[in-house]
Amino acid sequence: MIEIKLLIIDDDEGFCRILKRRLEQHNIDVAVAHSASQALAAGSEFDVVLLDMMLGDDNGLSLIEPITRHIQPKHLIVLTGYASIATTVEAMKRGATDYLTKPVGTSELLSRIRGEEVDTEASETQRLSPSQIEWEHIQRALHDNDGNISKTARDLGMHRRTLQRKLAKRSPH
Repeated sequence: MIEIKLLIIDDDEGFCRILKRRLEQHNIDVAVAHSASQALAAGSEFDVVLLDMMLGDDNGLSLIEPITRHIQPKHLIVLTGYASIATTVEAMKRGATDYLTKPVGTSELLSRIRGEEVDTEASETQRLSPSQIEWEHIQRALHDNDGNISKTARDLGMHRRTLQRKLAKRSPH
């Protein structure tokens, strides 16, 4: 008995294969798209869309509006390894209903997909580490400068290459 129809939009084929297998064990009908064009060609019969923020050469945030218009899912969850407050706010402004940081546990993901209440009290009481605070600050400055690395580096008082190295590393979350 299929409970939910879900579309995963992510360019990492291995991740998609594993996630698809995990979700199908919980009566979720899963389709996969590895690009924006594949996602828009997948049809419009999906209850939930999981959208990776870094989708090859595409920015997942710019795909939120076309996907919500074309597919009209009940939930559009941005799933990313590069989380920040600035990108979370931007995703929600553009129409995402949720935002999760990779890796995410199966039980939390299933709760979000089903629209269930998630106990976030434990995560809210944890303090941010210095590297997380730095990451948040960089992401906010980058967002304020419309993604311009050179201008962001000047605003932060650091060399452009230093900023690029920091951005190339995964989010410290």
